[in-house]
Amino acid sequence: MILAMTAIFVLGYVCIAMEHKIKVEKAAVALLMSGAIWTIFSLFGHDPNISNELVEQLGDTCEILVFLIGAMAIVDLIDLHGGFSVITNHITTRNKCKLMWLMAFITFFMSAVLDNMTTTIIMVMLLRRMIPNARERWLFASVIVIAANAGGAWSPIGDVTTIMLWMRGNVTSAALSRTLFLPCVVAVALPTAVAVRYIRGRRTAPVHFKTDDTLPAGIGPRMSHFILIVGVLGLLFVPVFKSLTGLPPYMGMMISLGVLWVLTEIIYDRKRNMEESIKCRVAKVLKHIDLPTILFFLGILMAVAALECAGVLGDLASWLDTQIHEVFTIAGVIGILSSVIDNVPLVAASMGMYPVADASAIAASADPAYLQAFAQDGIFWHLLTYCAGVGGSLLIIGSTAGVVAMGLEKIQFAWYFKRITLLALAGYVAGMVVIWLEHLIF
Repeated sequence: MILAMTAIFVLGYVCIAMEHKIKVEKAAVALLMSGAIWTIFSLFGHDPNISNELVEQLGDTCEILVFLIGAMAIVDLIDLHGGFSVITNHITTRNKCKLMWLMAFITFFMSAVLDNMTTTIIMVMLLRRMIPNARERWLFASVIVIAANAGGAWSPIGDVTTIMLWMRGNVTSAALSRTLFLPCVVAVALPTAVAVRYIRGRRTAPVHFKTDDTLPAGIGPRMSHFILIVGVLGLLFVPVFKSLTGLPPYMGMMISLGVLWVLTEIIYDRKRNMEESIKCRVAKVLKHIDLPTILFFLGILMAVAALECAGVLGDLASWLDTQIHEVFTIAGVIGILSSVIDNVPLVAASMGMYPVADASAIAASADPAYLQAFAQDGIFWHLLTYCAGVGGSLLIIGSTAGVVAMGLEKIQFAWYFKRITLLALAGYVAGMVVIWLEHLIF
């Protein structure tokens, strides 16, 4: 049974990684893989509580999916109202070195609130307005990918993996941001400092355009600014809500989406002279949610949950504890793997392998110092968050941000590997060193 479940998971994973080759949507593969693994576990596992375990795992997974649906809706609503142009339209520098630093800086902080994919799309589209040479844009776009992945790693709402760890209680928002902010800054600053030396020429053509020209029809600057401010405040409200009430984060996200929904309905009801077809209501936004991505996460997380229930992940954790027994090495390897393998199942598997250690388990352990790393906000969980996020920058195919940039700018895999991988690796290792120093000092 265990062999069959593992084989199906590995085969499914290979098909997901080769999505562009086999021309089959990865969400379809993930759902089929999840169903097959749970079926085998049900038929041959001889577990009388399998129905209860399935419902429990589905509940945990759906908490994450509901959170993501709310976050996607808010981000899409801001984008449809031209909210992000408020930020990007103020970039008018002609100095290419300053432009690269500015793009990295803006991407780093935008991706801490928005998802990496949306941030990358916005910044690459802006880049097209400012850098006419396609090969030169590759360099800028690569820095944007690194900054997007690093920016998403230090915020509890910046990436799917950080959302997963935060919602399951492995990390808390304040400790995560406090511990990982500086390492993530280093992981961006070091590659950017080297990348600016590759820039040919120091000046680019100035870009000037009116804010009104970049906004959708019927949307004025005041409304665009309003939606941006309310949407961002709604996203930032979620970790505050969790800290104050102790309720799951998805409840806070639903409240934020509900408030934004009510406000936009009131605004559009007053715009009686505006055609209904161009009104960007929340109901219209929800129809365009990226459902295949949501179903992909559902399939992957439920497949990993089946392996956890069957004891496969526990056995793997025991082997790593025996053979390696060092959290920096374990997390570092996971980070390198995330440049090839999607980081969502990697993090999900790690969470299944290592339950959050409580005080009694640590006290009873033969090596309490080692087990302490797996307590809430332990060094392993912060390392895992950093490595899984930043490690995706090592290859252009290692993250959603990289794949998006690759598709928009036709960046060649070999070019990225030759020019950028070592820079990203240097930043990745430097950030881990900073985490190690923080751990020693604090």
